[in-house]
Amino acid sequence: MKVLVINCGSSSLKYQVIDSDTENVLAKGLCERIGIDGVLTYQKPGIDKIKIEAPMPAHRQAVELVLKQLMDPEVGVIKSIDEIQAVGHRMVHGGEKFACSTLLTDEVLETVESCNDLAPLHNPPTLVGVAACKELMPSTPMVGVFDTAFHQTMPPEAYIYGVPYEYYEKYALRRYGFHGTSHKFVSQRAAEILGKRPEDLKIIVCHLGNGSSITAVDQGKSVDTSMGLTPLEGVIMGTRCGDIDPTIIEYVAQKENLTLEETLQVMNKKSGVLGISGVSSDFRDLEAAAAEGNERADLALKAFVHTVVKFIGSYVAVMNGVDVIAFTAGIGENDASIRAAVLEKFGFLGITLDEKANDMHGEERIISTPDSKVIAMAVPTNEELAICRDTVEIVTKKFVEEAVNEVLK
Repeated sequence: MKVLVINCGSSSLKYQVIDSDTENVLAKGLCERIGIDGVLTYQKPGIDKIKIEAPMPAHRQAVELVLKQLMDPEVGVIKSIDEIQAVGHRMVHGGEKFACSTLLTDEVLETVESCNDLAPLHNPPTLVGVAACKELMPSTPMVGVFDTAFHQTMPPEAYIYGVPYEYYEKYALRRYGFHGTSHKFVSQRAAEILGKRPEDLKIIVCHLGNGSSITAVDQGKSVDTSMGLTPLEGVIMGTRCGDIDPTIIEYVAQKENLTLEETLQVMNKKSGVLGISGVSSDFRDLEAAAAEGNERADLALKAFVHTVVKFIGSYVAVMNGVDVIAFTAGIGENDASIRAAVLEKFGFLGITLDEKANDMHGEERIISTPDSKVIAMAVPTNEELAICRDTVEIVTKKFVEEAVNEVLK
């Protein structure tokens, strides 16, 4: 089955076409500056990256251009739209409504729209992207894969906030968590590498990138995670503050004469390691600056590691032990020094870092020594493949149910 995976932003659209039988990426790319002037990037194995400037006043035109490029006689990977047998959409927030991926019927889309106030920056453009795909491929099944779904197995004591319970009842105010597709994929892949079942392991997944989250996965299920109602909560990130005393919001607003919205913009866009260092949100820039003696860059790196260590330590306690600590995403997969700095704090668990194994970037590898009591590993995430797999599972189930119903008529 050829599956088109779509990830929509407010002015962008990432896409991949995956052959689910081989799990090979046939083509991928990005539409940028939607609503402005429009740039399409197209990549296919064996050819140079192609960039096309074309008008994209809305997401419909972006999807149209993607399909046109995919069917291009010279560099395309399909001959007609009918070869795309399913579309998998990354959905950021499903609230408490969705604990698994699902077919995007009109009723489901209405329910997703009701969650828009929980993710006002992410859900609306995703729904626009779904509408565009439905218009251009009306007979192709669409599946929504939710970032929040994997974390719906958290127990109430892990997701409830210490605020009046009526806010949870009235406004669904609770911890939801994000990066769920990545955490699910990495935890399952880690178990597969070790030749074990996820149900037999206690795994802590460290999704470390510009946006970072830590998740405790016990017997294949998320039981706690660092991000909350929004992706602002948790560890210090590239530009996000992570956990802070809530009164800081009011304090900064008063001192800087900012509105609530402006203050939250500071916490989301100007904080984290960027705010501490004053240098960059890119860890490569921070490490270069720290090596040259920049004390604030060094402090930003240490503060980031400190918060990651705190969450890992707390999740060891939550699960009453840990078998695997897995690093993933841009920093987790590629930054050997960050992995080493984090694991240095867990010698008491019996983890010894294999420095030679850890000296790599973007590879799938065990980085602890064979005699370590807890296994540390780097596992590249692949959210697009995870979305593809869920999409195939849901669509196949639909086809089987339709066939059975036809036989029973």
